[in-house]
Order: sequence, then structure tokens, then C-alpha cells
Amino acid sequence: MIRREWQRIKQRAIWSWEGWLDAWRHEHSLAQWLIANVISAGLALLLPLTFTERAIILPLGVLVLAMELMNTAIERTVDYISTQEHDLARRAKDLASGAVALTAIAAGVAWVVILWRILAS
Repeated sequence: MIRREWQRIKQRAIWSWEGWLDAWRHEHSLAQWLIANVISAGLALLLPLTFTERAIILPLGVLVLAMELMNTAIERTVDYISTQEHDLARRAKDLASGAVALTAIAAGVAWVVILWRILAS
């Protein structure tokens, strides 16, 4: 039983990595968000932030990347179902993109609040 579960965990890790690599190769916005995250994480580690502030900033960056992967999955699913233009397909893609934007806004708001605290000190 343990061996079977270990095999399942390994397969999930392989599939997840394959998904990441596919998105990396084909989604330019993922690369842009990754660059933004590297900069954000670097600043979070270099600036005089508290442990809690880092614990907010760093996961928010990961969430933006996760939302971008979900956006890509929705876009590809819609494209697979039909290549014809349809209002519902456009709306589904726009909603997924909006979810990425909201997550990025949340990360931006966190940065504004934290930088405000630093500048007020």
C-alpha cells in the first residue's frame, strides 16, 4: 500500500512538472509573472521586513503563478472544445484572466501596505 501511494505521489509530481514546463514554453505571461516574483521575493528578502510580512508577500507571489497556470488551463480547455468565437468562450477566458489580475492586485496591495509601514517608521 505504501509503495502504491509513493508511486502515485511520484506520478503527480511528474505530471505537475510537465504542466509547468509546458506553460513555461508556451505562455509568455508566465515568464513575466515569474520575473515579477523573482524581483518581489528578492525585495522581500533584502528589505527590513518582519517575518509576518515576508510570510504574506512570498506566498502571494506563488498564488499569482498558480492562478496563471489555472488561467492557461481554462484557455486551453476552451480552445480544445471549439475554435469558433463564442461569447461564453470569451467570457470564460476573461474571467480566468480576471482571477489572475485580482491575485496580482492582492499582492500589490500587500506591498503598498508593507512599504507604507516601512516609510512611516
